[in-house]
Amino acid sequence: MPAPERTAIHFGAGNIGRGFIGPLLVDSGYHVIFADVNKDVIQKLNEQDTYEVLILDEESEERATVSDVSGVVSTSDDIVHAFADPAVDLVTTAVGPTVLEKIAVTIAKGLHARREADAGALNIIACENMINQTSTLREHVFQSLADDDKAWAGEHIGFANCSVDRIVPPFDPKDSGTPLDVGVEGFYEWVVDAKALQRTRPDVKLKGVRLTTDLQAYIERKLFTLNCGHAITAYLGFLKGYSTIDEAIRDEEIRETVRGALFNEGGAALRKKHKFDEQEYTQYVEKTIARFANPKLKDEIVRVGRQPLRKLAKGDRLLGPAYMAREYGLPIDNLAKGIAAAFLYEVPDDKQSVDLQKKIQQLGIEQAVTEITGFSEGSEEHRKILDAYRALQKIDKKQRSL
Repeated sequence: MPAPERTAIHFGAGNIGRGFIGPLLVDSGYHVIFADVNKDVIQKLNEQDTYEVLILDEESEERATVSDVSGVVSTSDDIVHAFADPAVDLVTTAVGPTVLEKIAVTIAKGLHARREADAGALNIIACENMINQTSTLREHVFQSLADDDKAWAGEHIGFANCSVDRIVPPFDPKDSGTPLDVGVEGFYEWVVDAKALQRTRPDVKLKGVRLTTDLQAYIERKLFTLNCGHAITAYLGFLKGYSTIDEAIRDEEIRETVRGALFNEGGAALRKKHKFDEQEYTQYVEKTIARFANPKLKDEIVRVGRQPLRKLAKGDRLLGPAYMAREYGLPIDNLAKGIAAAFLYEVPDDKQSVDLQKKIQQLGIEQAVTEITGFSEGSEEHRKILDAYRALQKIDKKQRSL
């Protein structure tokens, strides 16, 4: 009797799921079941069973066909039944950090069904743009499990944190054949905590995925370099009236601010903490800036800058490297400029942007900076952010008057 087909369930049939995680799973020999609330996308996946991924590099453009995929509505019983299939040994997500709590209830039901079916071990990897995303998902899942299911899951289910890095901008269907097609950059990185994986039949082997026992170094390198630089580019670019990331990073002043923040401040702290080779890290920074400059991505500033309060969270892409730099006695002038620019990000249809501006109006910028960043009034860090804020206000007012 032939071995059962290897199957992976992926929550989130959006651009990241279809353009990044899904194709890597298919290349690794999996049939991929996409689970999503969007019934139209699920119907198209089941009708077509194939779509194309456009690799949008600056110098070239390639197409890769993704097949052997299907879809289920993530709120239906079908996804619960899929968990009970012994051929399923991997679950991944790309739904956004705020949605993890919602899908956790479904995953808990699926794990109960898997235990009842005695379907064996399973690994879960949340591929979200946040630190310890799978640990967060695990907490939400365990809140919905009965005690017997918790004990079983503790022995049979691996929850592995990871670091994922690929720019997947919104894609215009007019640029391709079907609405399922998606465009991505050529570069990608997916690093998974090897220690957290459960042994499955056979072992998890993913093409293009690096297994590591030192995941924290990769997580912080990505968050404090790519995400930090992306955010600073977006917020400074917004103030100067640019529409896309590639336009903004071509501005010499913005580019040098980003390079200074990534290499001399947060990056210098990363090199000290994780012992990164200076030459290799310099190449990583320059590669990151070159990725931002890719005009084919058409990556809109409002996409990258959205939800400024989340991006200003302690430990996230702006304050995380700032605190780490101060811990090592390093400057934060460029990081302070990026943080200040985030406080000036005003987009009416971005709820967090609106909430941030209300907070500034209610508390005043001095107290708002203290409350959000944790830097006390009168501290050097607080002063640098305020000085940068007031200097950037002049750019913002000048731009609005044009």
